[in-house]
Amino acid sequence: MPARAPLFSEELFQFLVELNFNNNRTWFAANKARYEEHVKRPLADFAATFAPRLAKIAPGYSVGHPFRIYRDTRFSKDKTPYKTQAAVHFLRAAARTDVHQPGFYVHLEPGECFAAAGIWMPDAVTLARIRAAIMAKPAAWAPLSKLDFWGESYARPPKGVDPGHRFVADLSRKHYLTWVDLKDRDVVSPSFLDRLEKICTGMAPLVAFLDRALGAR
Repeated sequence: MPARAPLFSEELFQFLVELNFNNNRTWFAANKARYEEHVKRPLADFAATFAPRLAKIAPGYSVGHPFRIYRDTRFSKDKTPYKTQAAVHFLRAAARTDVHQPGFYVHLEPGECFAAAGIWMPDAVTLARIRAAIMAKPAAWAPLSKLDFWGESYARPPKGVDPGHRFVADLSRKHYLTWVDLKDRDVVSPSFLDRLEKICTGMAPLVAFLDRALGAR
């Protein structure tokens, strides 16, 4: 069987490196064809190709949403117009493009690639439901507590959380996100989809727990 051609090439990272030093509309307009060929189209192909694999690991997660490269600068002091990374968020179809719902995320940035899963910046009601699920089903949460988690935590246990609870550190989180770092060479490898599938298999139980906590399963 012939080797699978990589979805991404080193040109993706080269374009993003150059964009980082030339983050302006004039340069981007002159290099838009490179963006289309090496970033936008491969990202869309990746989203479409990996989604069926992910749906077997995490039922319902069959939609991949590539992020736009254009930054929203309306409320930011940083007025550079373009993002210097490429990314795809895999969500349930009902979640549309709500980044504050459980999901899987793939981030491609020179020297800073990673895959992540969980929920980012949930609102207070959602956080309360997740905490309630952890306290109600500590045995189900126990293996998930060993994952590497990203993000800030509250300085003190939230209201209703026993400071002596065995999972007080997890109950004090503001996000429930786990991640695995990737090398740039992993991304341009023909085996990238296989590696990512294995990574997502390890993270899928967290997403399943969050789905149950929030009534999605």
